[in-house]
Amino acid sequence: QVQLVESGGRLVQAGDSLRISCAASEGTFGFNAMGWFRQAPGKEREFVSVINYSGDRVVYADSLKGRFTLSRDNARNTAFLQMNSLKPEDTAVYYCALGRSTYPYTRQEEYAYWGQGTQVTVSS
Repeated sequence: QVQLVESGGRLVQAGDSLRISCAASEGTFGFNAMGWFRQAPGKEREFVSVINYSGDRVVYADSLKGRFTLSRDNARNTAFLQMNSLKPEDTAVYYCALGRSTYPYTRQEEYAYWGQGTQVTVSS
């Protein structure tokens, strides 16, 4: 049973930085891509970022480039999303997901397993 657990979400102020994590149960990282998505209140879930297994290919949503950094530690089965210069519009539930393959897809349907999400709230 694949389990993904996000952590680190909390209330921060605009301009702050925050790192959220996604821990996978042992052995479930495999060689698959890891992605982050987010869902703001009243909106559909949207793509944030994805990283391939080796970490040498990372894709970001255009609107987030330069502020967010995704990395992974395969030995610890953990992925990290560093978010800088946070804005109120970044407020959302952030979900990590394990891809069906090694390729860093941005489409949600390419992800087989999802965590429960962690709430990030940015106050103005």
